[in-house]
Order: sequence, then C-alpha cells, then structure tokens
Amino acid sequence: MPVDMRNGTTVQEFILEGFPAVQYLGKALFLVHLLAYLASIAGNAVIVAITCVDARLHTPMYFFLSIFSFFECCFTSAVIPKLMAIFLLGRQTISFAACFIQAFVLVFLGTSGFLFIAVMSLDRYMAICRPLHYPTIMNLRTCFLLVTSCFALGFTLITGLVVKVSQLYFCGPNIIHHFFCDLGPLIHLSCSDTKSVEMLAFILALFILSISLIITVIAYSQIIVTIVHLPSAKERQKAFSTCSSHLIVLSLMYGSCIFIYVKPKQTKRLNFNREAALVNTVVTPLLNPVVYTLRNKQVHQALKEAMNRIKIAR
Repeated sequence: MPVDMRNGTTVQEFILEGFPAVQYLGKALFLVHLLAYLASIAGNAVIVAITCVDARLHTPMYFFLSIFSFFECCFTSAVIPKLMAIFLLGRQTISFAACFIQAFVLVFLGTSGFLFIAVMSLDRYMAICRPLHYPTIMNLRTCFLLVTSCFALGFTLITGLVVKVSQLYFCGPNIIHHFFCDLGPLIHLSCSDTKSVEMLAFILALFILSISLIITVIAYSQIIVTIVHLPSAKERQKAFSTCSSHLIVLSLMYGSCIFIYVKPKQTKRLNFNREAALVNTVVTPLLNPVVYTLRNKQVHQALKEAMNRIKIAR
C-alpha cells in the first residue's frame, strides 16, 4: 500500500472540480445548461407522453423509443442539476455516499442504455430486413423481455464493480477532476492498490461497448444493404436520411464513451474526459428527441392532433 492505512484519514466527502477554467462565466453557463436541460427533458417527455396516448404509436419501435427517452431523462437528471449548482452557487461538495450513489446510477443507466441501443438496432433490422417475420417475433412479450434483460444485465454487470470501488481506501486528496462522480476519477483518488479494479473496469467497459457496437454495426449494415436494393429512389433517400441521423447520434455516444472508459489506465486524459462526458450528458440527450422521433411524420401528426384536442378542451 502506498500509505499506512492505520494513520490515514477516511474521506467523508468529495469536491467536484467542475470546469475551473470557465467558472467565472458561472451564471452564463448555468443559463445555457438550464435551457439545454429543460429542452432535453421536454423533448424526451413529449416522446414518452405521445407514445402512451396515441394508439397508432403502440408499436415495438415507438415502445423502445419511449423507454430510451425515459433513460435519457433519468441520465441527464442525475448529472446536470448538480453541474448547474456548481456554476450558479459554487456548491462543489458531495458526500461519500451520495457520490457513489450517483456513480452507480450513471454507470447503470449508461450500461443499460448501450445494451438497449443494440436492442433498438435489432428491432429496426427485423422491421426493415425481415418484415414478414417482424409482427410474430417482436410481440409485446418479447419487447418487455428485451427491456427487462437490458436492465437486469446492466445491474448485474455494474453492481459488483461499483461495490468494489466503494470498498477502496480513500485517505485524501478528495478533489474529483470532473463535474460528476465517475468511477475513473474515483479510482484515481484511492490510496489502495487499484490495478485489479482498473483492469476490471476496463474489461467491463470494453465488453459492454464492444457487444453493443458490434450488434449495432451489423444491424445497420444489413439495413443499408436492404435500403440500397429498394426499387424507389424516394424510399431510398428517405431511409438513408433517417439512418444517417441515427448514426450521427450513435457515433457521438460510442465515440465519447470509448474515449472515456476503454483505456486500462484511468489516470490518463482525465481533463479531456470532462469535455467528452458533456457530449453524453448534454448534447446527445438534446439531439435524440429530434433525431429519433420528432422528425417522424407519424409523431408530427400525433402531436398536431394532441394539440388540437387541447385547444378544443379549452
């Protein structure tokens, strides 16, 4: 051990560094992140609500999209309010327990989310490449089973890792060079020998991202091949437009997470991790409602009819 554990002082709270280089712009950054947060929550909440109330959207695709939007609401709500408090009030402290709860929630939601992306890709593959078998295979029972499996597998994979990190010895310093509690910076602060924990985190991140990415790439490759062979040029253009938008968001998500987590030594590039993490916590949740559903004509029609019903009710 690098220090004598008997003489060490156990850390009771951590300090989230945030973005010290731009902290003097705190009020302006608070407003920017508040607007982004509200827009993200509103957009994703609209998707969930309109999917529930409109019977025409009671299909596997929109069911998965509504669950994914719920994921995004939870994920951003676990991060952005604390970041806004740092910008506006300078409240950077977080208790030991709260820090690890936040870390668990974020990693659990992130893991389940990436597994869920793979499921969504398979759903699109079945709908486009195997349309005759799609209604039979993707029934309500299958959809619920897939969603439950993503949650269960994410919980199983992550719980042991978070518990293992929480059992490390923290004797100081207690400054986390990030704007939320993430496992990498926490491991970096430990006074214990962290080689085995770092390797476990690396293997899990590599496994989760690789499995999800491989399934997604194979599914979309088959989708693109099918689209190319569509007889109508208009249908091909429409399908490619939708797929390209999806792939842009997926590239941002996978790219930023691979940059942050898939490296065996967590002490490297911690400062750059903050910028990459902003992509996952602010940018992609804001883009997802636009890319996945709000550009969809069925959703547009459902929204118009819902607004008309509200106007009539008044």
